[in-house]
Order: sequence, then structure tokens, then C-alpha cells
Amino acid sequence: MRAREKSRIDPPAVPDRPTPNLVRDERWWNAPWFDTVQFVALCGALLWLMVSGAMSMGYNWQWYRVPHFLFRVVDGELTWGPLAKGLLVTLEITACSVVLAMAIGLVTALLRLSESLAGRAVSKVYVEAVRNTPLLIQMYLFYFVLGPIIGLDRFWVGVACLSVFEGAFACEVFRGGVLSVPRGQWEACDSIGLGRAQSYRCVILPQAVPLMLPPLTGLIISLVKNSAIVSVIAVFDLTTAGRNIVADTFLSFEIWMTVAAIYLGITVTLSVCMSYVERRVRTCS
Repeated sequence: MRAREKSRIDPPAVPDRPTPNLVRDERWWNAPWFDTVQFVALCGALLWLMVSGAMSMGYNWQWYRVPHFLFRVVDGELTWGPLAKGLLVTLEITACSVVLAMAIGLVTALLRLSESLAGRAVSKVYVEAVRNTPLLIQMYLFYFVLGPIIGLDRFWVGVACLSVFEGAFACEVFRGGVLSVPRGQWEACDSIGLGRAQSYRCVILPQAVPLMLPPLTGLIISLVKNSAIVSVIAVFDLTTAGRNIVADTFLSFEIWMTVAAIYLGITVTLSVCMSYVERRVRTCS
């Protein structure tokens, strides 16, 4: 009996299996230096294709003229060129549109998550209508229809259109972030007597913000690039300034490559800043 009880209590000894080697052998094609070489080679190939294409057309490169469109020094005073002035307008449009788009997206997301049938219907129609129509068409509607009715100038028409467009996407980001919070958190808020507004402010949104930051970063970068659409309504932004310079000087390659580099610098800077914010938020949470 004792031997039988002992066999029931003590499981049979199983020989230890060798721990698999989880460290993958470092191959030269997986090394970081090889990735860097691939990136440099790809950039070099694209640059070579662009230069060779321009040379085949007999294009005369005039890079020495580009800095004058950014800034110039006249009688010891710094004077900003049209590209710099257009960049300032682009940054103003982006900053205003980001604030309004976040506000619109948050309000719309709360309406979609509310218990109001009318609120859910209005927010659903808004999101679907904006997401499924081209931004260019929306810009024309704002400029030729809503702008004269409300009395907005070109600048604020562009800001309003971009805010409404990006607000629809921000709504889905906020809604997805709120829905990702476990249901138990809502039940905990109800158990301690928190209202819906207090639950959002004190419990739900602080947990949802770290999850929403990566898609919001992509949304802000998309807004920076989409801000070039205001050039169709003659807002003097960076794209409009570049188009005017090309029309006057025929420096197509130099100007458009400079404009692209400026946009790239803005978006990369935003990506780095938002990555830092994400790390700080995750550390604090």
C-alpha cells in the first residue's frame, strides 16, 4: 500500500531535455552593417537613376541657385526666401489642424461610444462620409461651398478641411484605444462610484493613451503631407511656393527635390519626437 501511495504521489522521473539554443547564429547577411550597406546602395541607385535620367534629357543642374530661395543676406540683413516663408505657413496649417483634428476625433469617438442613438448615427455618418470621399473633393467643397457661407478665408478653409478629414481617422484611433481597455476597468469604476466623465479622465484614457500614440504619430505625419493639398486653393504654403518658383525658373529637379527634403525633415523630426514621447509615457505608466 505504501509503495502504491508513493507511486501516486511522486511522478516518475523524466530526464531533463537539453535546453534549445535560442541564440541564432549571426550570419553576415543578417548583420546591421549589411542592412546599412543595402540602404546606402538603394539610395545611391535611386540618385543615380534620377541624375542619369536628367542627363539624358540634357538637363542643366543649377543647385547654386536654390539657397537664394531659402534665404539670402542683403546688406548684412537676413532675408527669408519664398520656400522658407511657405514652410512657415505649412507649419502653421499643420499645428492648427492637429489641434482641431484631435478635438474633433475625440468628441466623435465619445459620441460613437455613447448610449445616444442620435450621437452614434451622426458620428457614424460623419466618419464614413469623410473616409470614403477624396480629400481633393472635400477641399473644393469647403472652398467653394462652406467657405463663402461661413465666411472663412483660404487659410482657415484649408485648416478646416484638413481637420475634418484627419478627425475622422483620429476618431477611429481614439475609439480603438478606448475599446482596448479591459472591461474590468469599467466595472471597477462603477464599483467605486465614478461617473462616466470621471471614468474616462481618471482611468480609461490614461490606459488607452500609450496604445493610441503610435497610430496618432502616423496620423500627424499624414496630416503634414496632406497639407500640400491647400496649394489647389492658392494658399501660399511650401508646395505652392515650390510650384511658383518652378514656373518662373524651370528648376524642376532642384526645387522639387528641395521641397521633398524639407517635408522629409519635418516628418522624420516628428517621428523622433513622438518616439521619445512614447517611451516617456510607457515609462511613467
